[in-house]
Amino acid sequence: MKMQIAVFFGGRSVEHEVSIITGMQAIAALDKGKYEPLPVYVTKDGSLYTGEDFHYLEPYKDISALLEKGRQINFYRSGGRVCMQPIAKRLFGSDKPVFIDAALPLMHGTFGEDGCLQGLLEMLGLPYAGSDVLSSALCMDKAASKALLRAAGLPALDDAVLQADSFHGSTEAVLSAIESRYAYPVVVKPVNLGSSVGVTKAECREKLNAALGMAFGFSERVIIEPALVHMREINCSVLGDAQNARASICEEPVARDDILSYTDKYQSGKGVKQDGLSGQKRIIPADLSPGKTAEAQKLAVSAFSTLGCGGVARVDLMCDTLHDKFYINEINTIPGSLSFYLWEKSGLGFSGLLDEMITLAFSRARRRAGLTYTYETNILSEASWKSSKGKA
Repeated sequence: MKMQIAVFFGGRSVEHEVSIITGMQAIAALDKGKYEPLPVYVTKDGSLYTGEDFHYLEPYKDISALLEKGRQINFYRSGGRVCMQPIAKRLFGSDKPVFIDAALPLMHGTFGEDGCLQGLLEMLGLPYAGSDVLSSALCMDKAASKALLRAAGLPALDDAVLQADSFHGSTEAVLSAIESRYAYPVVVKPVNLGSSVGVTKAECREKLNAALGMAFGFSERVIIEPALVHMREINCSVLGDAQNARASICEEPVARDDILSYTDKYQSGKGVKQDGLSGQKRIIPADLSPGKTAEAQKLAVSAFSTLGCGGVARVDLMCDTLHDKFYINEINTIPGSLSFYLWEKSGLGFSGLLDEMITLAFSRARRRAGLTYTYETNILSEASWKSSKGKA
C-alpha cells in the first residue's frame, strides 16, 4: 500500500513562488510506486488548498482560477492518525478525510522554514522530513546560528545585530556606531530571510542608511557584517541527521555582481524559472583543489550537525581568496529545488533523495515515540481548587 505524503509548498513568504516550483519538482520526482503525493498549497494569506490541478505548475499562473477548482482543507488527529479534511461540503465528489502518513515541508522562508510549520506538524504527531522545530528556527535566524557556530569553534564572520526601533530612533548614532566597528564595505541582511532578499552591500554612509531602511522593510532585526572584498561563494549540500550526515559535491554559483541576488538565482526576462535553483548558472563541481573541496565538505557537515539539522540542507560558504579561508555564511534547511542537482552529480537521483528524506522522517518519529510527554494522572480529580471568586 502506498504511503500518503502531504507536500506543503507556497506560504506566507517572499519566496512563495520559488516554493511552488520546489513543490512541483518534488511531486514529479517522488517514487509513485511507493508514495502518493498529496499537494498542500498554502496561499499568501495562510489558507490551505488541495486538488488534482495542484499537482502541476501550469495552473499556478492563474492562482484565483486554481483556487476555484481546489478544496480548502484542514488537518486534525483522530484515532491515532492524522487526517486531511475538506472544510466545505460539496454536492459531487468525496468529502471523506484522507489519512496522511508523513509530510514533506517545502515552504521556503518565513512561516515554513523557520520552525512554524514544523511546530504544527509536531503538535499533530505527523512524521515530517527535514530539520525539526529548533534547528529550523536557529538556521533561519542568521544572528543566532552564527553565534552558535562561532561558539562551537567554526568559522563565521563577526556581525552586529540591530533592532528597527534603535535604528529609527537614533539613525545617525547607529550609523556612527557601525562605522566605528567596521570599515566599508559592509553587508546588510534581514535576520530571517533567504534567497538574498533584502541583502545589500554598502560602500558608504549614504548607501548603508538606504540598505538598513530596505532591510527593515523585511525584518524587525538586521545584521551587519564586514564584506569580503576578495570572495568566492561555495555551496555544499548535506544529507542525514545530527548523528550521521554526508556532503554532496560542491558548487560555485555565478553572480552578475559580487553578491548573488534573487534575480541571479531564479529570474530571467520572463519571470521565475520553472527549474528553480537547478537552472541557475553555476560551476559544478566547484573549481577547488581536492584539499579545499574536502575542507568545504567537512565544514558543511560540521555546521549541519552543530545546529542539529535533519533531512537535506544547503550550507553556503564564503571563501576569502586573499587569505585562503572559508567562512560559514548560512544554512538553508529547505534549500531551493532541495539541492537535488548537487546530489544527482554526487550519484543520488532526486527520487532517491526524497526517499532518504522520508526514511529519516520516520526514523526521527520512532525515536521520539519512545519519549515520555505526559503522565497518566489527573491532578484536578485529586484536589480542591478555589475559583477567582473564592468558591471551591
